[in-house]
Amino acid sequence: MREVNDLLFFSRIVALGSLTAVARERGLSLPAISKRLSALEHRLGVQLIQRTTRRLELTLEGQLYSEGALPILNDIAELENVVSRSQMTLRGKLTVNASFGFGRRHIAPLVSAFSLLHPELEIQLQLSSQPINMLDAGIDIDIRVGTPPDSRLIAHTLRTNHRILCASPDYLAKRGRPLTVADLAGHNCLVLRQYESDYAMWRFYRDGQEFSHKAEGNLSSNDGEVVMRYALDGRGLLLRSAWDVEPYLKQGALVALLPDFTTQDAGIHAVYQQRRHVPARITTFVRYLQAEMAV
Repeated sequence: MREVNDLLFFSRIVALGSLTAVARERGLSLPAISKRLSALEHRLGVQLIQRTTRRLELTLEGQLYSEGALPILNDIAELENVVSRSQMTLRGKLTVNASFGFGRRHIAPLVSAFSLLHPELEIQLQLSSQPINMLDAGIDIDIRVGTPPDSRLIAHTLRTNHRILCASPDYLAKRGRPLTVADLAGHNCLVLRQYESDYAMWRFYRDGQEFSHKAEGNLSSNDGEVVMRYALDGRGLLLRSAWDVEPYLKQGALVALLPDFTTQDAGIHAVYQQRRHVPARITTFVRYLQAEMAV
């Protein structure tokens, strides 16, 4: 058991990125965590981490130990899940990651409702503004927009999610309504700069043809709520996911444009790692999300 506990302990250091965070998570002092790490390194006879004032860096041996720990810990979790699969009560810890905007508006309420159905399950919802690497982030389920890039992950579609070009009635009254993609050149475009995507290139489709427009304007942000505020204030055109703009379209605060054109689908998926036996807490929560978010 000592070896397993050491693997779990070191995997949390790698996942959280600091001894301070591990100490906080475990309710221990920083010296106690540092002492345990030193004892682990002494037992193995190698240095696992280079300690600097700013961050922790894995040595080659630390990298090998970390990479080897993950499949072992997964196998143990899968074995325990197989043994207890017949139990209807979900227990343990479920860690979910989602983006700030979608996580707050859609995932958090569903987590709250799901926890009422499974009160013995601990659910940790983490919101982030950047993509995560699930293979070493300690996340059970990642809620992603767009196609998951990693073939080692299993993805279940929660809902379709096309993008909609829109603007406020005030903006359209002042600047006119674009009727074609070419008309966008005469408009102020609100640009959402997220991740490493080609954020400034807006693509539209009709009759099998692609029409692209390089979005340019005097306002941009890396936060979806900020560019939405700009659009509601009448500052320009916005190309945004349907889940975000649909309430404003129904209220009349925004108007959908270019209805004869379609845009790339950015489906919303629940993603988790491939494994021989997926824990029931993961599959049950994913099925719940699919049922509640089906449109």
